[in-house]
Amino acid sequence: MSTGGDQEILYEVSDPVATITLNRPERMNALTSSLLSRFRECVDAAAADPEVVGIVLAGRGRAFCAGLAAPGLNAPPPASLPPLPPRRTVQKPPT
Repeated sequence: MSTGGDQEILYEVSDPVATITLNRPERMNALTSSLLSRFRECVDAAAADPEVVGIVLAGRGRAFCAGLAAPGLNAPPPASLPPLPPRRTVQKPPT
């Protein structure tokens, strides 16, 4: 799965690593409710993919993330977020 374009988040899997990139460089990747929702979707997708063993989180532009966008302080939280999936334990290969 790979997404691009003008989306707030870019998601790409290059076996065995999923890369989630915050894509709002003009706003120093400040978090919004829609960006956080999309971030959760990407993490869920990576967690559900048995080929993914790790996630790299990156930010485009000169800042990784400036924090929560000020307008986001007054925005209501998403209606309902599903519970987090259980943690997966990755077994180290025998040496």
